[in-house]
Amino acid sequence: MNAAASRALSTFPTGDAMTTPTASSDLSVAFQLALQRELHVGGEAASPQALLRAAAHACRELLAQRWADTQAEDARRGLKASVRRVHYLSMEFLMGRALGNALAALGLEETVRAAFTAEGHTLPDVLEREPDAALGNGGLGRLAACFLDSFAELGLPSFGYGLRYQYGMFAQGIQNGRQVEAPDDWMAQGNPWEVMRPELRYLVGFGGHVEVDAGGARRWVPADHLVAQAYDFIVPAHHTQRVSTLRQWHAQAEAPIDFAAFCRGDHQAAAAHRVAADAINWVLYPDDSTDAGRQLRLKQEAFLVSASLQDLIARHLQEFGTLEQLGRANAIHLNDTHPALAPAELMRLLLDEHGMAWDQAWSITRQAVSYTNHTLMPEALETWPVRLFEALLPRHLEIIYEINHRFLEQVKQQYPGDGELVRRVSLIDEGGHQGNWGGERRVRMASLAIVASHRVNGVAALHSDLMVKTIFADYARLFPERFHNVTNGVTPRRWLQQANPGLSALLDRNIGIGWRQRLDEMGRLTPLAADPALGQALMAVKRENKQRLADRIRRDLGVTVAVDSLFDVQIKRIHEYKRQLLNVLHVIARYQAIIANPTADWVPRTVVISGKAASAYVMAKSIIQLAHDVGRVINSDPRVGDRLKLVFLPNYGVSLAELIIPAADLSEQISTAGTEASGTGNMKFALNGALTIGTWDGANIEMAESFGEEHMFTFGLRTEAVEALKAVGYEPRHYVEQNAQLRAVIDAISRGDFSQGDSGRYRALVDKLLNQDIYLLMADFADYVKAQERVDDLFRDPVAWARCVLLNMAGMGLFSSDRTIEEYVDRVWSAKSLG
Repeated sequence: MNAAASRALSTFPTGDAMTTPTASSDLSVAFQLALQRELHVGGEAASPQALLRAAAHACRELLAQRWADTQAEDARRGLKASVRRVHYLSMEFLMGRALGNALAALGLEETVRAAFTAEGHTLPDVLEREPDAALGNGGLGRLAACFLDSFAELGLPSFGYGLRYQYGMFAQGIQNGRQVEAPDDWMAQGNPWEVMRPELRYLVGFGGHVEVDAGGARRWVPADHLVAQAYDFIVPAHHTQRVSTLRQWHAQAEAPIDFAAFCRGDHQAAAAHRVAADAINWVLYPDDSTDAGRQLRLKQEAFLVSASLQDLIARHLQEFGTLEQLGRANAIHLNDTHPALAPAELMRLLLDEHGMAWDQAWSITRQAVSYTNHTLMPEALETWPVRLFEALLPRHLEIIYEINHRFLEQVKQQYPGDGELVRRVSLIDEGGHQGNWGGERRVRMASLAIVASHRVNGVAALHSDLMVKTIFADYARLFPERFHNVTNGVTPRRWLQQANPGLSALLDRNIGIGWRQRLDEMGRLTPLAADPALGQALMAVKRENKQRLADRIRRDLGVTVAVDSLFDVQIKRIHEYKRQLLNVLHVIARYQAIIANPTADWVPRTVVISGKAASAYVMAKSIIQLAHDVGRVINSDPRVGDRLKLVFLPNYGVSLAELIIPAADLSEQISTAGTEASGTGNMKFALNGALTIGTWDGANIEMAESFGEEHMFTFGLRTEAVEALKAVGYEPRHYVEQNAQLRAVIDAISRGDFSQGDSGRYRALVDKLLNQDIYLLMADFADYVKAQERVDDLFRDPVAWARCVLLNMAGMGLFSSDRTIEEYVDRVWSAKSLG
């Protein structure tokens, strides 16, 4: 821990002094009582589902006292505390399964294992019945979940705030190689981990108009209200008795049914307002390609922000009585642009509901708010039509206009006569600029977040550097002191201790158990990396993990893969910039080479791809279909046998990742240089003993610098070369014409070799590669193939491969979410960060 963060956090309790019964005997009693409640009558055979609920309720009862003690300790912290209470606002929290984590935190796996065995079931069988909490989708949400773990582990006073999605993003199915979406009904049998907080309910308004009283004060009169009902999800520490809280908001209608309409027989109209309220909680990231979808998404974001800030203010008033020191005692952190409405809502609450003057309210807002950006793509920075704000959030729009007016006046004073700068940095895009849809006026949410925040960060060194040179260059010029970098990290408790018990045990025997709390203890592997016995033991653990994955592939897909083949894995959101398509192109090239020269010394390879494409993302869905088509041809070709397989595992989520990542030999991190903000999958793979093939992008760079670039298979154009190539005019066809191997791959797709002769199926995909190729697959293909040849060469030497794996793991100490949170505490969330 850096010294400043250590001093700040040391003022908070670690929970060591809290007295909570957690012995095996206590859990056994609680478990048996919960089991009887589940089964209603004694002696009945317990189903795995009943055992799951019983264990969850028993663990929750034990954790409830820890939660109460944690909240009581935090409430006593006082205004002189060096660390502010953190309120982490995120549209996603990809939590994964909770029972295994709770048992590990309580140290009660063996107790529950024995209890399940006595009931005729195994612990793994019961754990497998728990659905993943569908509260997120990808890296953004999993990062937030890792942060909650570290909040607890480090004893940070905090709340995570999110929405209680009933159906998540969607459950991904595959029909004839095509992605199909269905509701992810993860709460169909209830959620034993959440605690409803009936006393925590807040009104959130929409629509209406703004009234002005005789004194000139403005006040919003919403046309409609929703009730935000709180549900708490407890996240325990593993080495103290602290817990973190994820507070989720569930939308409810303010009024009951329209009884008159019901009596008239118009049952649909009687409940229409309840359905509208329920829709807030149905789906994460509703498709925003329609006006209705955009309206729902903005309402979700406003609902999250308003409920969370009302909760923060109510808690602060209860603890301190006045709001003058709200920014000194509380940090409000925006995880990407989705909660960027927070500054406007906080200003509204302080101005309209609590009667503050503008300057005081703005000072508090600037103290409290900080912002993490997760993208370099301008099109991914949320903007909203002004007309939508006028309809749904008229008072917020007034406040944003006033923030913008005052901000632009300062810019004009600092840079007189620079009208173009004023236009570029305005919180309102006046139309026709930066990809604006249809030329209409739009509110720039990232700009609002930057102007209102006292600190703004990127999530990897390259990302943060490019952020201030590209998309936010003007703001960095205006506010150079606000921008900084905090490289992402992952929790070693979930992503090594729990996901890979075999490897964890091996590490414990060789370097001790300290790595679970201080990941830099992994550095003790460096002098052991050349030990062939340790390398052999490491690869034996890897083979066991690969066998588990091979069994799952055979069970789910009916495909048998060779356990001793190289497991080449790419699991992440399907997106053109992440370049799953480049991976598939290499698989085709390898297939063609094997057919052309079957007697060569081929390293057997199993390529595993998994991930979801956004429901309206046509090109991403086409990539999924191509992967299935290619896999179908290769996997059934007797000329290839076990030398090459390609499989796509559907419905990617945390639990599937926990199975796949420990089994991977090779981690594909192949985004176009300058497009990936950071990545955390790259960190999870390396921690679990996979080598990385990757571009010089995101956190790949810092990983390579940590354990040595010679121990990573790097390839491709770097950011400066990408920019230079685009500047002179990139011609993707030129690369295809000059590379016979690449030309053969493109021709095979175009002819329909993998689509049963249907030459039109991938015409749009091929046309894009040949004529646009904005992510430079054609330019990087040859170097990617050469890097894959280096992978083969090293894999042929098991001793050298194992040594490289151990050196990779030894260099991963920097990439713990604990370190990430310590840096946030030091530079953003501590009182000293306010100056």
